[in-house]
Amino acid sequence: MSVLMRRARPADVDAIMALERETFVTDAWSEDLMRAEISGEHGYYLVAVDEEAEPERRLMGYAGLYAPAGTGDADVQTIAVAPFTRGVGLGRGLMHALITHARRMRVARVFLEVRADNPIAKSLYDSLGFVEIGVRKGYYQPDGVDAISMRLDVPEAVAQPASDASGARHGGRAASGTASRPAASGPATSRPAPSTGGAR
Repeated sequence: MSVLMRRARPADVDAIMALERETFVTDAWSEDLMRAEISGEHGYYLVAVDEEAEPERRLMGYAGLYAPAGTGDADVQTIAVAPFTRGVGLGRGLMHALITHARRMRVARVFLEVRADNPIAKSLYDSLGFVEIGVRKGYYQPDGVDAISMRLDVPEAVAQPASDASGARHGGRAASGTASRPAASGPATSRPAPSTGGAR
């Protein structure tokens, strides 16, 4: 398996929508909305692909961030990984890529919402440094499931500490929220509101 993570393109929409409908059975986005999100001025959408795989297994996952320049805030719009890739840390890798982009955009805070009945995704976000800031009762419709709102205060990038002649390191610290253990097995999926403001 050879994983390539890159920006999503319009040509990816068919494969994204197949995984979208499989993952978010009751509240999948429309194809038009997904295309608008991918091509939108403030969207940053990624796909993880294995170009050597059979076509139906080529798309391994996707994730999107809404980060208007100059606001200091961003929202994780969506993240999903294909069932055959779950448990290998791909959801974590996609989240790290979104957080890295947020840092490049000088975003101070990243927000997301996760279904209250998805403890595996919640555990992933906890391990990345997100903290719970509230609950939206019955937010996910038509299921009537609560949404847990979470926030990450984006840590500053930490350069590799310099070594002196004796090999001792100086001034280094690990950035919070960058643990590298693999994600737990199971779906690492989140479905917050799209940037258009609609409740999901």
